[in-house]
Order: sequence, then structure tokens, then C-alpha cells
Amino acid sequence: MTAKQLSRRIAAVKTADAINAIEGAPVSDYARKLSCLWAQGKLTDAQMKDALLASHRKMAAQVQRHV
Repeated sequence: MTAKQLSRRIAAVKTADAINAIEGAPVSDYARKLSCLWAQGKLTDAQMKDALLASHRKMAAQVQRHV
């Protein structure tokens, strides 16, 4: 990954975090970790999406068991 690509990804993560903060949407530590890994080029878009979906499905299943 070039320095320019890395810089753009870091900016994208910061922008997404700022938008979520403005909207009052909480961002989990896990999502932040995935974002950092993506920004560094250690995860692909698809890997990040799959990891987030799996995490959210797991949380939803836990909530359903307690309802």
C-alpha cells in the first residue's frame, strides 16, 4: 500500500468516526479495531464487512436468548 493510500484510508476512518459521533451512533471497540486494521491494509473491505456482520449476528442472537 502506498503512503497516499494509507493516508486516504486513515482519513476515511476519521471521517466515519466523526459522522458517527455527530449522529450519536456508538462505535464498538471491536469496530474501531477493525477500522484500524483496514486502514493499515491488514484487512480487505470484504474481511472487515464479514467480521462486523458476524459480530452483530452474535450480539443479536445473545439478545434474542434473553428476551
